[in-house]
Amino acid sequence: MSDSTKKRILLIGESWVSSATHFKGFDQFGSVTFHTGADPLVKSLEDSPFELTWMKAHEAVEQFPFDKEGLDQYDAFILSDIGANSLLLPPDVWLHSRTVPNRLKLLRQRVEDGAGLLMCGGYFSFQGIDGKARWRRTPVEDVLPVTCLPWDDRVEMPEGTTGEIVLPDHPTMAGLNQAWPPLLGVNEVELRDRDDVKLVARLPDDQGGHPLLVVGEYGKGRSAAWTSDIGPHWLSQDFCDWPGYKQLWTNVLSWLTKLD
Repeated sequence: MSDSTKKRILLIGESWVSSATHFKGFDQFGSVTFHTGADPLVKSLEDSPFELTWMKAHEAVEQFPFDKEGLDQYDAFILSDIGANSLLLPPDVWLHSRTVPNRLKLLRQRVEDGAGLLMCGGYFSFQGIDGKARWRRTPVEDVLPVTCLPWDDRVEMPEGTTGEIVLPDHPTMAGLNQAWPPLLGVNEVELRDRDDVKLVARLPDDQGGHPLLVVGEYGKGRSAAWTSDIGPHWLSQDFCDWPGYKQLWTNVLSWLTKLD
């Protein structure tokens, strides 16, 4: 049963399927594996002020709400490693050429009406690998405190780097003023030039100084961009195991849902 005292969060994405062909001399066989990437986040939000619903990427294609009433059930949304096409091209459109409500516009309106939106980094976040995430110039990008580049925006850092806090007094950084474990990559984005947009954390200068956590306002709602992953592979295992991991996401979601 839903706990009415908790803020309701909908996580969309963070799952994928891989297909492999195995060659053993003359013979071969295939295998298919289902993967998930949000397990550290899900675990960290247990016994928290939030009730998290995880809608896997393949589920979101048809199950992400098509109306205002469906979106009104949630106080905040997390888009993580899922491209815009998954919400733009449900089967009714892709297979049957029928019209449906534009769910990116509905999500924008829900934030304008007071919900929170967080986009987390990944190969299918922001503009993504080969530019295929395709969030640039969409209604969802309108909500974000950053803009997407028009090309492959990955910044891979196999040597690892650490985040630098720019605004230590921001509520999202409460209890996090210590050395952070390594990050292995981010999506490169550009800050919006608005007074409400705050760069909270970034990469070091020797890694380009790219934004890591950016927050802003949109209408009555709030939005945030976390440009690295929420789990492996861009987050090191040390980062996922770090006590500050739970604190970080509790802080960010508290700010987005105005619990701060």
